[in-house]
Amino acid sequence: MFKDFLPVLKVILRFIIIYLVLLFAYQFYLNYFDNLAIDPFSKWVARQSSFCQNSLGYKTQLVDVAKYKSSYFYVNHQYLSRMVEGCNAISIMILFLAFIFVFHKGLKTYLFAAAGLVIIHIMNVLRIAWLNIILLKFPQYDHIAHDYFFPAIIYGTIVILWLVWVKFFVLKGEKKI
Repeated sequence: MFKDFLPVLKVILRFIIIYLVLLFAYQFYLNYFDNLAIDPFSKWVARQSSFCQNSLGYKTQLVDVAKYKSSYFYVNHQYLSRMVEGCNAISIMILFLAFIFVFHKGLKTYLFAAAGLVIIHIMNVLRIAWLNIILLKFPQYDHIAHDYFFPAIIYGTIVILWLVWVKFFVLKGEKKI
């Protein structure tokens, strides 16, 4: 009976190992930059979101506040939000990568993972920019946008990428029963 579950248990174990290795590597990265307001990757994401907002006509500046481990967005001369480490989407990217590499298929795994990371990153930068614009134009919807709408979009993107990976790469060419 245990042999029937062995393939599933191997997949789960591989996922957990890959996820934990990436998570510990990320934590090591964060510890290295503990003395900064936010880590360099988070700062890079904040700058790109600020660029998007400026491109849309919303004058945006970033102000680092080390005391609060944040970079504040000042849009059109008013404080709107703050960028913290959790906004950089790396934890979501780790989850995405763990799933993709569980079903390793050679070089195409690395290519799909890279493309997926780019898509997730773009979605996240746009998410932050849109959230700041919503906070400026429609502040009554900040809770719904931050807690429900945008998480649904970013996690929905990951689920779609996972489904594409499984359908078009993992199961492609396998015999139908």
